[in-house]
This record gives sequence, structure tokens and C-alpha cells, in this order.
Amino acid sequence: MNILLVEPSYYSRYPPLGLMKLASHYLALADNVKMVRGTVVITDMVPNRIEITSLFTYAWKPVHQAIEFYHKQFPDAEIHVGGIYASLLPDEITTEYPYVKIHKGLNAQAEKFMPNYDILKTIEKWKGWDGSILFTSRGCINKCPFCMVPTMEGDLRNVLLDPSFHVHPEHKNIIIWDNNFLALPDWKNKLDKLAPLNKTVDFNQGLDARLMTEEKAKALSELKIRDMRMAYDGLHEKKAVHRAVRMLDSAGFDRRRISFYALYNFYDYESDFYDTPEEFYERVIDIMDLGCVTYPMRFVPFNTKTKNEFVSPLWKPNQLEAVAKARRVIGFGGSFPPYSALVQKFKKAGSFDEAFRLEERKRETSTSTKMMMACDLPL
Repeated sequence: MNILLVEPSYYSRYPPLGLMKLASHYLALADNVKMVRGTVVITDMVPNRIEITSLFTYAWKPVHQAIEFYHKQFPDAEIHVGGIYASLLPDEITTEYPYVKIHKGLNAQAEKFMPNYDILKTIEKWKGWDGSILFTSRGCINKCPFCMVPTMEGDLRNVLLDPSFHVHPEHKNIIIWDNNFLALPDWKNKLDKLAPLNKTVDFNQGLDARLMTEEKAKALSELKIRDMRMAYDGLHEKKAVHRAVRMLDSAGFDRRRISFYALYNFYDYESDFYDTPEEFYERVIDIMDLGCVTYPMRFVPFNTKTKNEFVSPLWKPNQLEAVAKARRVIGFGGSFPPYSALVQKFKKAGSFDEAFRLEERKRETSTSTKMMMACDLPL
């Protein structure tokens, strides 16, 4: 068979892992495989099957554009669409395109394969990619109301006992997308497999601070971890966050290399889990007091088709915009590092509205301010 793999032209920092695994799967069946990004006129293949991936639901337009484009070019080809958007809102696709077949969730046949990285060399955006992306597990032990993992992946389970099997020998970096690595019974064995590879490891989805122990912190310190990522989703996690930072600090991690994803703008109508501007501000101050980095994460419902449409009933639109502006103007790469000038500004404010208020003259000097603040950036 001739298989065409399509990554729609939405923004993504990472290559399409699902398509790369499908490439390995189809190549193992001796199929002819080609991958493209966006809408490209194909002249060297007439595909029997077209596999189109999807990302978040608000990135739906490029997916529809790809369906229409390739169906017009190859009307006899079967079109399959998978990924997050297709899994969460399948009817949005099949109602408009009844000839499309939807694949919900993970592809069990392709999941076991190591991603095919060679196929990325044909895509301009991904040329020179230097990171092995892998899941050693799927699912999570937590059922956080703001998270799509329980819907997409279900309960925590092992899918790769030895992560070294899925690390490309030419890559310098390993990117682990496990949703709750520290909850795995065999976490130690997996870290022991990674350490001898001597490659930089990024637990990109973040580790669960509530599950950190001295043993885990010591084992993690044996890896080449440039940035340690965790989450601080509410003040109920404060004690666990402080304990995790102390353990990591004792294990040798630089606190300014420890960052926390900080959820905001969330409200669950079926439970008592929510945040407010003042609560979020308190978490930001708390993270700064720890000497760590805050990475604000605005909540977006995972079935929305418009990215920033949702506004929590406990937030105001201008407050959400204030966070976004502060990230652009006084933040660094969208985060709030514990630079002295930034810490003083936030702590002196005393309230969310005052802390995130940006005066016009400060906007004008933001570039030079950033340059001065960057002197404190650990290299």
C-alpha cells in the first residue's frame, strides 16, 4: 500500500509522534510511506490511505484544510484522522466529512514501535531535530478535573519497560512525555536505564511534586537534567511543593532550574476545585520565595474550538489579559524567574491587580529591563 502521513500546519514545538510511530508500523508491513506537513501537491505517489493527525481542539482549522485538500487531490484514497481533536470531537469531523474514518485514542498497533525519525528529514520544519520523544507509560493515577489524560489515556500503565530501546543513538536529548512518571512502580529501574546513556533528559510533562522522595531526588540527580519541571495547581499542594524543592535542592539541583507549571483560570462546576486571581498571585509569590520559576498555564477547556474564549466566573477578562501581558513584557520566555527586580515588584504589590499592572513607561523600557534581568539567568 501507499501511505501518506499528514501533519496539518498548526503550530507545534514538537514533531508528530503518532505519525512517526505509524511510519514505523507501515514500514514494518513493507508499505510505501511518505510524510508531509500542511497542504502539499503530491507528484511521486498515489496514496491508498491518508493518515491525518490532529492536535488540540482549538487547532481544528488546519485539520479541516488538510482533509479537504487531500480528498480533492486523491478522491479514491481512504482518509483516517486521529489525535486529540479527532478523539475528543469526532462528530465535528464526520458531520462535515462523512467519508472520513476516525481513530479515537491511541493506535495499539503503532504504539509499540519506536518512532521513525528518518522521515522527519523530509520535512523542512523538523530538519535537524535532535530529541528522542517517548512515553514509558500512559495514563495517570490522578483524576484532575482540568486534565484530558483520563479521557484520552485512562489509568496509569506501563508501555515501555526499558526506555533506552526507544532512544535514537544520534540524538543528544531525551524528551519523556509520561504523565506521572514518579507514580510508576519501576521508576527506579527506568532511571537506571537512562543514566548510562549520558544524554540530556527532559521530563517535559512535569513530575508530581507530591510523589517526590529523597530516594527519587537522588536518582534523578544522576541524570543530565537541565530543567526540572513540576506542577503547582493549587495552594492545597503547598506543603508537597516545598518538600519536593527541599529534596531536590539537597540532591544538588539549582533552584533556579526548577520550574512549576501554575494553572490559572480554572473552574469546575461539578466540584470545589477552582482558582482565583489572588490565589494564583499567592502561588506565584510562593514559587518566587522558593527561588524557583513560575510558568503560568491558562486553562483552556479541552473541547473548545476557540483557544482563549473561556473565562472562569472567578476571573475577569482584563485580569487574564494582564497575566498574558506580564508574561510578554516582564517575563522571560513566558515564565516568571526569581530575578530580584521581578520578585520585588510582585512582593511589593500586595494584590493580584497591583502586581500585574504594567505602567506605560515600564512597557517602554521593558527591553532594557529584560537585558539587565537576563544577567541573572543561569547558563
